[in-house]
Amino acid sequence: MEEELGIKASIRGNRIFLHGDAGAVGKAEKFIREFYLINSGGYSISREDIKFALKALEDTDLGAPPAPRKNGPGKDLKDQPESSLKDFFAHNIPVASKKKFIVPRSEAQKKYIEAIKQYDMVIGIGPAGTGKTYLAMAMAINALLNKQVSRIILARPAVEAGEKLGFLPGDLYEKINPYLRPLYDALFDMMETEKASRLIEKGVIEIAPLAFMRGRTLNDSFIILDEAQNTTSEQMKMYLTRLGFNSKTVITGDITQIDLPFGKVSGLVEAEKILKDITGLSIVYFSEKDVVRHRLVQEIIRAYEKFGKSRIDRQ
Repeated sequence: MEEELGIKASIRGNRIFLHGDAGAVGKAEKFIREFYLINSGGYSISREDIKFALKALEDTDLGAPPAPRKNGPGKDLKDQPESSLKDFFAHNIPVASKKKFIVPRSEAQKKYIEAIKQYDMVIGIGPAGTGKTYLAMAMAINALLNKQVSRIILARPAVEAGEKLGFLPGDLYEKINPYLRPLYDALFDMMETEKASRLIEKGVIEIAPLAFMRGRTLNDSFIILDEAQNTTSEQMKMYLTRLGFNSKTVITGDITQIDLPFGKVSGLVEAEKILKDITGLSIVYFSEKDVVRHRLVQEIIRAYEKFGKSRIDRQ
């Protein structure tokens, strides 16, 4: 809080003393009071929550006085309600897990969640670490727990990331399992391992390579296609036509990390252009500002983007 707001804070007993610019101190006081209320309401606050809430505080200027609004000429309405950290945590996703609920940590993530609630098809495009798959998984689990769907299907193209692994040993399951590991990681982070394993055994949660989708019609399902930038045009068209009644799908990918062979067009890049004007689906874009991994990840993404732009300029 000291770093973000440029103030000094000290603790004596059960009191917090704040020193600095009056505006920054006012923001800090508001921040502490609201976080206390959120914590009292049962939410366990992590260091990351504080970091992203402070960022939201700065981005939305939560400490600023509300501006009056007008409704037609000369008609002043009551002051606009002041934003609060409660609003920031209001878009939580309850899941059956060690965590009570999952909270979006940026405006783009909030927009993404609202889009998933509103639309049957959502495409999330952005760099690694922005929560595209994680939040989609949380929404899928929430929909299953609330009986909005009867099963979750998680798909991913089996494409190697720049290195040839050769023939993997074992049966079909053992061969494809390494490609699907990131989906298992997200699932087990939100749901107890035993419960998730039981649901996988029953087929309520299915994790499969994209190639297994051909010929299927997926009704009453929440389907997530991860790493969609590594689909071909044919695979993407095949996947998009699997959607059945009472189903939702979320397609995620990072178009800056395409591992397809040289000359192959990414199905996600093509779909972004083809589907942008279709009513009933939403495309949400993320940037390095939405990265929720280590601080260095943001800096790395920004550095690569800068390098890519300079190389294009030189060419």
